[in-house]
Parts: sequence; C-alpha cells; structure tokens
Amino acid sequence: MSHYHKQSALERDALGRLVFIDEGGTHHVGVYPVRAFPITEPGAGISIMDQSGKELCWFDSIAAIPEGELVLIEEELAAREFMPVIEKITKVSTFATPSIWDIETDRGPTRIRLKGEEDIRRIAGNILLIADSNGLQFLIKDSAQLDKVSKKLLDRFR
Repeated sequence: MSHYHKQSALERDALGRLVFIDEGGTHHVGVYPVRAFPITEPGAGISIMDQSGKELCWFDSIAAIPEGELVLIEEELAAREFMPVIEKITKVSTFATPSIWDIETDRGPTRIRLKGEEDIRRIAGNILLIADSNGLQFLIKDSAQLDKVSKKLLDRFR
C-alpha cells in the first residue's frame, strides 16, 4: 500500500529546488528522493525526504509514481547519484582512521578522506560502497577484481 495521496504533489520552484506539497498544503522546499536499494533494486522503493532527513512520502516502486513527478524524481536522482567507480587504490596515508586515500576512479584520479571503517559498506557479494567525509559515495563494483595493491590496502580497513 502506497502512502501517496492525490492531494500531495511534487514540483520544482523557480530556483530549481524540489518542493513537496503535503495533504495539508504545506510546502516543503528542497526535498530530495532517496532510493531504498540504490544498487541492488533501483526501482524498488523511493522516499521523499525533507532537508533534515525526515521522510515525507514513500513510494513502494517507481511504478507507483505519477509520470510528471517521476520525471522530477529521476532528474534529481541522476544528479545525486553521480557515483564514481573506484578502479584502483594507489595510496592510503595511514591504516588507522581517519585516513586519506589516493584513488583512481572511472572519472579520473582523486583523493578522499575516510572517517572510519564503518564508511566501507558491503552491498552484495563483492560490491562495496565507500562514503568519504563529504558524504560523496564511491562504488567498488567487484573488490575481487581489484589489483593486488588495491586489495591489500582495502583489506587493512575491513
């Protein structure tokens, strides 16, 4: 059962921010969509969250979202789900956390700061999600396919 009601709506304001209008007519500015299972089941569940991270609306699946609103949600998700793929870990500053990692991604080399081991999450199988200290997400599609150096460095944190 979907908690979506016809009276609520999603739109974009003049500044391009997403606005969720609830049944009571309250405008929540700067809301954002979050996928329940972004990697394993991207079409499964989607929440609309306010800026403090509170859920305002839940859709059981993409199919439950009205077409006009789905376009807005998908645009927003595409912008937020800029998820670089880590292809190589070249260097880590220390094996304790926080540590600075020099990595190579599918979008070029970069440096990230890892706050703690809990920022390395196993999604499924060998798929890992790494969050840097700025909240950016990086994906390792298959940790078993990394080169020897990358694997050795990664193993020190898991």
